[in-house]
Amino acid sequence: MIIPESDAEWAADEFINYFENFTSIEDYLRYVKREIVTQSNPLASLKDDFFNEDIHPNEMEFDIKFVGKRFQKSMPQEHYINLLRAVSSHNNESNIPGRELRWMVYEKRSQQVLGFIRFGSPTINSKPRNNWLGHQPNLSIFNRHAVMGFVIVPSQPFGYNYLGGKLLALMCLSHFARETLNEVFEKEIGLFETTSLYGSTTSASQYDGLKPFMRYKGLTESKFLPLLHADVFHKLHDHFTRLNNNQPLTENRASSKKMKRQTKMISWIRNSLKEYGNTEKLEKFNAVIDMAFGLTQKKRFYISDYGYANIREVLLEQDDKLVQGQNWDKFHLENIISWWKRKATKRYEKLKQENRFRDKVELWTEDNNIQIIR
Repeated sequence: MIIPESDAEWAADEFINYFENFTSIEDYLRYVKREIVTQSNPLASLKDDFFNEDIHPNEMEFDIKFVGKRFQKSMPQEHYINLLRAVSSHNNESNIPGRELRWMVYEKRSQQVLGFIRFGSPTINSKPRNNWLGHQPNLSIFNRHAVMGFVIVPSQPFGYNYLGGKLLALMCLSHFARETLNEVFEKEIGLFETTSLYGSTTSASQYDGLKPFMRYKGLTESKFLPLLHADVFHKLHDHFTRLNNNQPLTENRASSKKMKRQTKMISWIRNSLKEYGNTEKLEKFNAVIDMAFGLTQKKRFYISDYGYANIREVLLEQDDKLVQGQNWDKFHLENIISWWKRKATKRYEKLKQENRFRDKVELWTEDNNIQIIR
């Protein structure tokens, strides 16, 4: 579609002015997070909800609470969203299409929040996964047996003091998680996948050091254009909707509709500037969009087999049934927690000896100098 030149120039400037602010993915995440926080209710009032006790790991017990109306005695989804927004550096979408399962993890004695988990259907394609399997799998078989962890976020200082991110990851890999997912997703789960948030921008991930439960399988290859923040996006999409005979750029029920709509707007801008011979604006627009693509980094990709010996063979349709492996018992929730307690005890005692144990709940605030990125 070719739009009027004045509209193409205006829309190009909106993209340029937005993405010129960023030199790294951290800059982008800080900006988006700051905008969300300033439009939300004050977060300081939530501090008492989060774990901030000095309890030895061996004395801890945990309570996994389900989120959403379909579960009895569950937590309201809005409560989950509000608390997650207070601790996560990522802009987590509220309404996710497809099947999902959300958990809030509490410490039993204090009944304070330790972290957040969200499971969902895995991404369609992944280079590390394809390398591990040898080729892209049959998606109907793969989707029946695989799940992905999209949110695995500890509250702070629990994450820092107790290796809280590792505990949440391990809970995702437990037979309790697998059996629950089988029921909720109506599948036969045997593979768990997740990626690190910042990928190659950092030297380590909370998922490192979790063998035999989880293993690193390489870096993802795909790059994506960071999404425009809500206000800027809606201003642009409303404008393009009017240009499109008052029709949205995709169906409202489309998956990843925001990304698809943004991609279509970029295409129309490029086509229109090229049609009008506006080379100067087109070159500047393309340069900024290329720079924005460069903000994203390859992510570390991790998998778990839930203790099955032949999940790879099942995914490749070489075996019909999943077979328990020699590590099967290690994946029971109580055994996973015992494994974590040994690791967390070393961490806890080292921080105590070095006087580095933290005692302040860390939340995002409206201050410009946001100190936490996780």
